[in-house]
Amino acid sequence: MNLGQTIFAAATAPGRAGVAVVRLSGPGAAASLEKLTGAPCPAPRRAVLRHLAHDGVVLDQALVLWFPAPASFTGEDVAEFHIHGGRAVREALFAALADLGLRPAEPGEFSRRAVENGRLDLTRAEAIADLVEAETEAQRRQALRQYDGALADLYDGWRAALIRALSRAEAAIDFSDDGVGDSEFAAARNQASDILEEIVSHLDDARRGETLREGMKLAILGPPNAGKSSLINALAGRDVAIVAATPGTTRDVVTLRLNLGGYVVEVADTAGLRQSDDAIEAEGVRRALRRAGESDLVLLLLDGTRNEAMPGVTPDLIVRNKSDLPSFTAGDGLALSLKTGQGLGELIEALTALVKDRMDSKDHSPVLTRPRHRQALIDAAQHLTHALEAPADHPELLAEDLRLAMRSIGRITGAVDVEELLDSVFKDFCIGK
Repeated sequence: MNLGQTIFAAATAPGRAGVAVVRLSGPGAAASLEKLTGAPCPAPRRAVLRHLAHDGVVLDQALVLWFPAPASFTGEDVAEFHIHGGRAVREALFAALADLGLRPAEPGEFSRRAVENGRLDLTRAEAIADLVEAETEAQRRQALRQYDGALADLYDGWRAALIRALSRAEAAIDFSDDGVGDSEFAAARNQASDILEEIVSHLDDARRGETLREGMKLAILGPPNAGKSSLINALAGRDVAIVAATPGTTRDVVTLRLNLGGYVVEVADTAGLRQSDDAIEAEGVRRALRRAGESDLVLLLLDGTRNEAMPGVTPDLIVRNKSDLPSFTAGDGLALSLKTGQGLGELIEALTALVKDRMDSKDHSPVLTRPRHRQALIDAAQHLTHALEAPADHPELLAEDLRLAMRSIGRITGAVDVEELLDSVFKDFCIGK
């Protein structure tokens, strides 16, 4: 990316709409705005109505906003055109901007420039992507809290504490012969121990933040013809999986994303569990068991008209289908009739309660949301553990491990090694953000 160039992109979704927003950022934003409107830039952050024209051709009538650097999202000069949302209008404006020497933005380039210019740290930039992708209320709340700086404040606090501990370790080195080295070493070591305890507690979160962001995984297991495909269709309110009287219809894993109590749950319909000489069906059973092992929750669906057991399966919830038939026998778990719908509401309530129980926490401290955060903190914890093993007569060993731990934490927010992180952080962002 050439950060000296002026970029443009639609900040709204493609397709027809009443309004589309096109954003410019870079040193040529002001000149481009003035050329297209034939007038000086408006007062900062004030929307004005202007005609847009290029080469004597009127493109559209638009609301125009001007955000001079550094008080803009990217920290650069930024202009916005709120145009009519038709494809032809948008493409005409894009062609005019390209003709003026601007280039289309790459995915995440606006947010990346905000990081480069000190307007955002990496955790806040990632929160923007999470806000854009949020499907449920719980995801929105988590992303917004991160965008407000909850994670950055926590990690910056640890990094500041490590800087103080490092200064004491350095003092232990400098004044080792003056009678204060031992006390400074002990103080630095105690600080390192306290930070390590907090990091370990933060890591011990059952991956709630990552699960909330990505979606909890629920596998539906059971014997053939118990109604697994009918259940996933009932949960979806549409035909997602093939339903047939022939056993073994489901050969692969069919997934569906649901909103249960504000949480995203990815439900997987799997092959019926039974011994089979059919190689394809046997592979489906193997995949079903593997999916169950990877899932956060397992629902076992049984045919309530048959006395069935599933040895080796440890479900979180047992459901017995076909309660509408005279031969149905109640047992452990919930009774359900997928034919009449009786019991479906109770099943959804039970699933929602299970999901909330796994995801809710009385601890309201910010949670980890991405694997790279977790790995950086694991690295920091390892350095701190090693630091605590440093002998008192070698304070330089303590200092070096404190420095490495501080560097690991700094990588989360981008306080260090920013260039090494940017490509990986922004590769999955949408264009225009």
